[in-house]
Amino acid sequence: MSRYFAVCTNGHKTVLFCPLLLLTTVVLTTWEIVFRDKPSCIKAYRSDENETMERNCIAKRITWTPRPEQNPALQINPVARTHDGYRMCTLAMPDGNFQHHYHLFVLMSPGVTLLSGKNRTAVCKAFAGKPAAQISWAPDGDCITEHEPQADRAVTVKSTCCWTGNNVSNVTYSVVTFVWDQKSLHR
Repeated sequence: MSRYFAVCTNGHKTVLFCPLLLLTTVVLTTWEIVFRDKPSCIKAYRSDENETMERNCIAKRITWTPRPEQNPALQINPVARTHDGYRMCTLAMPDGNFQHHYHLFVLMSPGVTLLSGKNRTAVCKAFAGKPAAQISWAPDGDCITEHEPQADRAVTVKSTCCWTGNNVSNVTYSVVTFVWDQKSLHR
């Protein structure tokens, strides 16, 4: 049995592979797909009948690779935030079963808003990012940053900054994550 973490980006394609074995001796390949908020889905390929089967599989973005008899990999295209979770491939053979476990972690770019406040204040909000975004300002001001965790492990980050000196006419903010970065100018 092997265990892996698979990290992928929301909106892109990812492929999860079964153990590398001689497929001519594989009788049955199954993928168990465990979602955080839905019943598990089972996808199976039976080689002696050249037949695929499914149970509780409502996510149409999760499919076999085009030829499961040659490569019984699972593809997700495109990956969505709801695809976070556990996957297990089991190859059933006459001499035993072999398993490959994955924990799929979906990275998500945050949405960003910027608002001008009163009294030389600006508010930048990076919502629903995974991992949490980092917000920085130039020049430095008197800033307060808040983190709001969400149920799907995404995080909304809100940074409120105030510049009290009269010598600040332009402010630049930067939002950075492992997934994406955005820089903008605020006047």
